[in-house]
Amino acid sequence: MHPSSRPPSGDDAFRHPDRPIDPATRIGHVHLKVADLERALAFYCGVLGFQLTQRYGEQAAFVSAGGYHHHIGLNTWESQGGSPPPRGSTGLYHLAVLYPTRAALADALRRLMEAGIPLDGASDHGVSEALYLRDPDGNGVELYCDRPEDRWPRTDEGALAMGTVRLDLDSLLAEKAAAPG
Repeated sequence: MHPSSRPPSGDDAFRHPDRPIDPATRIGHVHLKVADLERALAFYCGVLGFQLTQRYGEQAAFVSAGGYHHHIGLNTWESQGGSPPPRGSTGLYHLAVLYPTRAALADALRRLMEAGIPLDGASDHGVSEALYLRDPDGNGVELYCDRPEDRWPRTDEGALAMGTVRLDLDSLLAEKAAAPG
């Protein structure tokens, strides 16, 4: 094992690395293996409202919000007609879609309800409110919105104090519909 790949000991080493990543770094996109490209597009574009930005023949497509080149890539290169990985295996736990407002998250919930897509869960984490579900290929999907940072729960020492409590879906649905963007 290369010495730099050995994990440091103790959580503090992870909280304060010697060479932290640039703070402007963001996760740019996720690329998912799917069994049926058209079915995946019907979910991500037809239900969630992402826009198709490009197709690569019959085996791949890219979708985005707001005109970005792609937030989600979908392909059948290794997975055409395949099945989801079994429970207990490693891999992607979920992809998370960040909505800009609580009203936009409420709109997403309405879209899911109209399409008859069940939730796996709905949580208030203190820092965010989140809906959890599965896409047609069994991939975990989190739809969420952040609270303003000044409303994040903190300990007396100032550390984050995230938690998980049941999200009040009626309260979320009471949000005014998001204006079209």
